[in-house]
Amino acid sequence: MKNLIYLLVGLAVAIAGYFLLVQDRTTSSSSELITSAVKQGPFEIYVNATGELEAKKSVKIRGPQGMRSVGIWQTTITDLIPEGTMVKKGDYVADLDKTELSTKMQEVQTEIEKIMTQLEQSKIDTAIELKAIRDEIANLSFSMETEKLEIEKNRFEPEMIIEQSKLKLEKSKRDYAQQRDKLRLKKIQSDAIIGEHEANLRQQQNKMKQYSDIAVQFRVIAPEDGMLIYQNSYRGKRGPGSQLSAWDPVVAELPDLSDFVSVIYVNEVDISKVKKGQHVDIKVDAFPEKAFDGFISDVANIGQQLRNQDAKVFEVTVQVNEIDSVLRPAMTTSNEILVYSFDDVLSIPLEGYQKNDSIEFVVKKVGNKYLKQEVIAHLANDDEIIIAAGLSADDIICLTFPGNTAELKVAELDEVTKQKARDALDVANNKRAAKERSWARKASEDLAVQPSMSKGGPNR
Repeated sequence: MKNLIYLLVGLAVAIAGYFLLVQDRTTSSSSELITSAVKQGPFEIYVNATGELEAKKSVKIRGPQGMRSVGIWQTTITDLIPEGTMVKKGDYVADLDKTELSTKMQEVQTEIEKIMTQLEQSKIDTAIELKAIRDEIANLSFSMETEKLEIEKNRFEPEMIIEQSKLKLEKSKRDYAQQRDKLRLKKIQSDAIIGEHEANLRQQQNKMKQYSDIAVQFRVIAPEDGMLIYQNSYRGKRGPGSQLSAWDPVVAELPDLSDFVSVIYVNEVDISKVKKGQHVDIKVDAFPEKAFDGFISDVANIGQQLRNQDAKVFEVTVQVNEIDSVLRPAMTTSNEILVYSFDDVLSIPLEGYQKNDSIEFVVKKVGNKYLKQEVIAHLANDDEIIIAAGLSADDIICLTFPGNTAELKVAELDEVTKQKARDALDVANNKRAAKERSWARKASEDLAVQPSMSKGGPNR
């Protein structure tokens, strides 16, 4: 009996020790949890994207405009002044390779010389042939006069002699007429041959003039004053050694340095947040101490796949509202798009927010205990999320969770509270949509008065 009592006492001590150990471990674990107070105040949602400055307007410096008309499909930029050079109208910009053009000009010059030789030979041959025919006509004319005198002299001769003289005259007349026809036809033939040579000559001379006019354009000059910027293509910037296509003969450009846009690419995950008219804070990587105001002026409707990127992106154009002498095309920019801002809301770090198939919740600390508190969340930024219902400003929530989270009690929201929160979210969303429409209208108005607007854009 005593043994049984000792066994029971020992078992009770062991059980008590176990519970004390578990409690100690739980307390120890709980004491190591990371917590955060619920934050109340302004809340802003941003989308960040890198971009590149582009001049909104620029003058294109073009190479030869008629290369296709002379059968030249591309050429090489043999020399190009350095990017960033300030040029005046008429200043030298670039030289293009004229090897193919020179070859064509040489071929045409050879053909011109050949045709001119043929033309001269035809004229000489024609002159000789016509002179021979004219001489024959003159001789026949003299013979006919002689035969007329012979007939007159033989008029008292026997009839046979007279008839013979007349036949001789008739033959001379026929020969004379034939030679006259031959002279007329020979002239027509000669004119046709010479005309063909002259037409070929004019054609080749016109081609040579066309080549000569285009050859002048292979030395590219500046059409206006400005800073020269190299032209971008799918192969990169066009510099010395680059190929210039007949379909796109732009060598460089002279941007308008008083009106810039920042062209950015937004990930397809974030593009639904980006709307026309939203405010953008722009920083230029080359001058990180400077910041510029801007607003979204255009959002592409169709995404695209950029090189070395897995996700699709959408091109977004940001109008820069300010002018600064440091701004240059192709500078890399960091763009912070203000999607929306709230004046006074409750928010918590994203690490504290949990959601499963049936409930949204946080782990809230109540005294020395923890419970799952059902919440209704709204919008989030990169770090925090808005809580529309379920928490108050003095609550403490966990950012790391106790090991028995799955077993914690759930404090559910009543349906009235949920409905009030949903109604409040509908009002907030409608207000946000109205604000976005207002931004879009303001953006259109501001763009209509560009470039006179030096600073402005939609307000926050």
